[in-house]
Amino acid sequence: MVRRGTRRLRRAVVVLLCGLPTAAAGAVLVDVDAVDRTATGRAYAGAHAQASAVGPAQEVAVREDPAAHGAPRPRIVPRSAWLDPAARRVQPPPRYDDKVVAVFVHHTDSPNGYSCADTPSIIRHLYDGQTGARSWDDIGYNFLVDRCGTIYEGRAGGVERAVTGAHTQGFNHRTAGIAAIGTFTAGTPVPRALTDAIAALAAWKLGLAGVDPRGSVALVSSNRLSRYAAGTTALLPALGGHTEGFRTNCPGAALTVRLPAIRAAAARLQGRS
Repeated sequence: MVRRGTRRLRRAVVVLLCGLPTAAAGAVLVDVDAVDRTATGRAYAGAHAQASAVGPAQEVAVREDPAAHGAPRPRIVPRSAWLDPAARRVQPPPRYDDKVVAVFVHHTDSPNGYSCADTPSIIRHLYDGQTGARSWDDIGYNFLVDRCGTIYEGRAGGVERAVTGAHTQGFNHRTAGIAAIGTFTAGTPVPRALTDAIAALAAWKLGLAGVDPRGSVALVSSNRLSRYAAGTTALLPALGGHTEGFRTNCPGAALTVRLPAIRAAAARLQGRS
């Protein structure tokens, strides 16, 4: 449950980076509605009802046969690699949606010059910032990818399931958040291994619902602090950056310009021409 002081603070925020590399790392990641399970349930009920009324043209990316355009599941390192179960804080059960129809790409806004052998400790640091100093229930991202292209399970609940994350304010339902570990502002080199891994992960995750990574999907905002008023149906990229749904610089200009190529690579992995 988000404390009232935190809720007031979030209402004052207009433009934020994706994350912070200190104990406050999670401050800009968690959707108030996604952490408050009661509010989330109410928001999703209304959102699901509105999404049902969206026209056929807007749902085209969601209605394909999943079996026709599936992609192989990439190797995903489990949470146990970075989080000792004995040290894990008590958290409520995971929350789920019916499926994942969109992926939001983030960066963690943390240093780039790390050794990939240190990735588990980096993720643990992000987790500690969110669940310790901020008293959140879990890390906000569903997945994290390091500069070497290694994919890690983030938020608990099962990588194959549609776990409701806390990564893109207003649009945590029916979406997955993939965080690139590092800071990818303009002019920053973006490792090919990292983008290849994001493409593979997005191709697999969206393929479970038959979604074309190059398409668009209708999502309903659950929070007025997003780019869209609560209850508004927005047509957003099936594979887009955090900034598509929230006023932020995330995932950084250098990674944002790579998104078209990532979409194309993901579509090829799904067997699309």
